[in-house]
Amino acid sequence: MDLPVNAFKRALREGRKQIGLWASLCSAPVAEILAPAGYDWIMIDAEHAPNDLATVLEQLRALKGGTATPIVRPAWNDPVLIKRYLDLGVQSLLVPWVQNAAEAARAVAATRYPPAGVRGVALIHRASGYGRISDYLQRANDEMCVLVQVETREALGQLEAIAAVDGVDGIFIGPSDLSAAMGLLGGNRSPEMQTVFADAAARATRAGKPIGILAPVEEDARRFLDMGYRYVALGSDAGLLRVAAEQLRGRFPS
Repeated sequence: MDLPVNAFKRALREGRKQIGLWASLCSAPVAEILAPAGYDWIMIDAEHAPNDLATVLEQLRALKGGTATPIVRPAWNDPVLIKRYLDLGVQSLLVPWVQNAAEAARAVAATRYPPAGVRGVALIHRASGYGRISDYLQRANDEMCVLVQVETREALGQLEAIAAVDGVDGIFIGPSDLSAAMGLLGGNRSPEMQTVFADAAARATRAGKPIGILAPVEEDARRFLDMGYRYVALGSDAGLLRVAAEQLRGRFPS
């Protein structure tokens, strides 16, 4: 048994565009439906969705063999939470609310075994094939992908320092929180925020780190890709269901 290759991490390193989708419904059947849909990555959200270790595990199983690399967003930059997801087999994380280089380094350290980091060592877990991947401890660090979320004024000001942290594979803009922090709560699509988003993309590109964003409006997603965003989520499973349900009902007036 061999360690899975992190296709998403390699794609980012090679500069290839990666199109994703948010998974907020905490549902293995939904993940199973999405798995062969052609997305490059699926974000399993455990920050703003009621996911826990058990529901994340079932979604990881449902996504196995699909087109998308699963990425998990933990509730916080917490090495204990992160350790548990890694032992489930998660290789890619989006860490929320990273404010500076020190916090970015903390996130990276949580994904690395000593001496490179502080990840706790267990021998029999899903990530190691329950012990069947004989060189898991030696190779696991290499397949970890750490994305850090920039979503405050402080973090935005520290973008280059965060990007320079060894082991940070990408920057991710949290558009709603960043808009709120800039005094434009709910103003993600405002001209002011579009200028901020474009500047962040340019700065990340100059720093040599791919940058991503969530864009549930198709027009916005295309604009972000043109700005230089390399990995973009086109929306969420919850949003797709809501819109499809409303559109279908709307075609049958009372």
